[in-house]
Amino acid sequence: MRNRETRVRGIAARAGGWSARHRWAAVGIWVLFVVLAMGLGSAAGRVDVKDSDQMGGETHTAARIVEEAGIDEPAGESVLVQAKSGDLKATDAEFRAAVGAVVTAVEETGKVTGITSPYDAKTISKDGRSALVQFDMRGEADTAGERVEPVLKAVEGVQKEHESLRIEEIGGASMMKTFDDAFGDDFKKAEYSAVPVALGILLVAFGALVAALVPVALAITAIIATMGLMGLVSHFQPMSETANSVMLLVGLAVGVDYCLFYLRREREERAAGRDAQTALRIAAATSGRAIVVSGVTVCVAMAGMLFTGIAEFEAMGLASLMVVAVAMVGSVTVLPALLSLLGERVEKGRVPFLRRRRPSGSASEGSRFWTAVLKRVLARPTLAAVVAVGALLAVAAPALGMKTQNLTLDQEFGDSLPIVQTYNRVNEAFPGGSDPAEVVVKADDINAPEVRAALADFRERAISSGASLGPVDVTMHDEQNVALVYVPLVGGSDQDKAGESLDKLRDDVRPATLGKVDGVEAPITGQVAGNKDFNDQLVGSVLPVFAFVVVFAFLLMLLSFRSLTIALTSIVLNLLSVGAAYGILVAVFQHGWGASLVGAEGVGAIITWLPLFLFVILFGLSMDYHVFVVSRIREARLRGRSTRDAIQHGVVTTAGVVTSAAVIMVAVFAIFGTLSMQSMKQMGVGLAAAVLIDATIIRGVLLPAVMSLLGERNWYLPKWLHRLPDLTHDESPEAIASPERDGERGGRGEPVGV
Repeated sequence: MRNRETRVRGIAARAGGWSARHRWAAVGIWVLFVVLAMGLGSAAGRVDVKDSDQMGGETHTAARIVEEAGIDEPAGESVLVQAKSGDLKATDAEFRAAVGAVVTAVEETGKVTGITSPYDAKTISKDGRSALVQFDMRGEADTAGERVEPVLKAVEGVQKEHESLRIEEIGGASMMKTFDDAFGDDFKKAEYSAVPVALGILLVAFGALVAALVPVALAITAIIATMGLMGLVSHFQPMSETANSVMLLVGLAVGVDYCLFYLRREREERAAGRDAQTALRIAAATSGRAIVVSGVTVCVAMAGMLFTGIAEFEAMGLASLMVVAVAMVGSVTVLPALLSLLGERVEKGRVPFLRRRRPSGSASEGSRFWTAVLKRVLARPTLAAVVAVGALLAVAAPALGMKTQNLTLDQEFGDSLPIVQTYNRVNEAFPGGSDPAEVVVKADDINAPEVRAALADFRERAISSGASLGPVDVTMHDEQNVALVYVPLVGGSDQDKAGESLDKLRDDVRPATLGKVDGVEAPITGQVAGNKDFNDQLVGSVLPVFAFVVVFAFLLMLLSFRSLTIALTSIVLNLLSVGAAYGILVAVFQHGWGASLVGAEGVGAIITWLPLFLFVILFGLSMDYHVFVVSRIREARLRGRSTRDAIQHGVVTTAGVVTSAAVIMVAVFAIFGTLSMQSMKQMGVGLAAAVLIDATIIRGVLLPAVMSLLGERNWYLPKWLHRLPDLTHDESPEAIASPERDGERGGRGEPVGV
């Protein structure tokens, strides 16, 4: 019997049908697209985010002035020479000899310039037990970490000759090298191990090597194509290494998920007795459509990051959006072609100890565990909803006291690195000296008497105001008419106190000195200032990002399901999921509840960028499950089942694939939760916890309970909204498999209650 594919509406169904009929052409076009994208991207090269574009506010202005002036600020290094006992002072001969040995040793490496002795620069602590030998690395600051090793070895050599002193190096170059050595390989291994982990879980889920390889192969090719596209797009929107990592995570998660949804539905229909062609057609019209709706919703959520005005976030948002779009297109085009080509061979490479489980009876017997859970939930939906909401609100409660900040070095890495201890010792001896504020002063004539007087006045007031203990250093760049003023902030590594010192400089000292000279720009930058400007810009972008994501997700749900109720419940359930993830983050990383289990003792705060990042990512990924489950419920309702039966059918028959998809996501995200960097650990734990909650409590308990309570109101659409575009497919498997049977229930029709 020849089926009339023209009856099946929707881009996913049409794309799947065309791909199944033109298998080699579909595969060839996909391969050509991946190769071309990668080739063109490599040829074009990638433009990364500039330092001057990383931040907003004064930090951005300062970076722009330095960049336009062509001033290459070298990577500064310091060697701490500190007495281990209180008896030895910087004025003693042994101490002086050690300082001289350090100066000679680093100078002989030929890698440094501008060496200053603490006796000349007066970089000796008040108690006289500590001194700093300061110098700059030759060459570009961005690559200084690659050249600093000979200097570090020279300092180590001096340390061996002076056991009564502590002689340690710290600075931009040495920290760069230390972090790259300690965590660079670790981070890459985490990224690369995500693929084997996903493959292993898929092997368990499908029990066959070929079936497990298909989703991974599609996800990897989508990631490769997106990497090429990122190169092309970077000439309009600069990219970054962080965007690369986020793109890989999101691409693997959604790429595998989408293929999993499609492949599971095709196998289910074949197990129910459909022929291969019909099974593919049904999968295209049902799971394929769910993938398109989910993909578009995830893309909208990722696009929310473009409204932050922060270059790094914009890069992450655009990279994530692209990989989701590519994975979505691949899942509804080349995947049907591959399944059509493979046929029964998709079951090749069966794992011996994993027996193939075939549904008995109906096409979708579903999960016994979730059948038992649903039986109890639907028997008492009010109780189930109250308990689930109460549990989620309790978990989310700690989020009300969330404290966000850019983590200090000791918060980020704990005591796992010796350089962290050096950082703390320098800050104790020279408060603010390791992270001074930098005032970038630009004038028409930097040597004009009034400018010189204002600079001198600024130096004096910075100390007299209590913002700095000094010394305040000034570096003049006469040709560029720029002066760089370095002000150690009182508070040092204490972000709150250092922030108060920064406010004094910006709000009191600067207006009273440099601010009185016409034509002078004096933005204040540095680590503390950068953190403050970043926080201010991030806080200002929260409302527009939140509104954009929520409003557009609501509209997409409304158009895709033509139900005001479904659209509203989708938003509320996703917000509950995100809130619970926030609560877990605060409980573990801020309050320390169970922190020892994940190696997060003593952090005390959530890194600033994470809440907004998590909201966007989780809101998008949550829609994967929601769209898939609700689509199945709606499909069953259209076939004539009661709302209660449709809910049970939809949840139970999707439980297996949602569980498999969630396990993969949780496993991949949990890998990042094992890293030593607290920011990566927080991201991994937050994402893993949210996905786990979403796939269990939200989709398995709360969603069916709420839908059961709403009954026919689930499909409510006010008459004044009937003119909205209809993006539903309104197809049932029977209608797709046998279009001639128009009279049977399950044929095409409008949703009940619409």
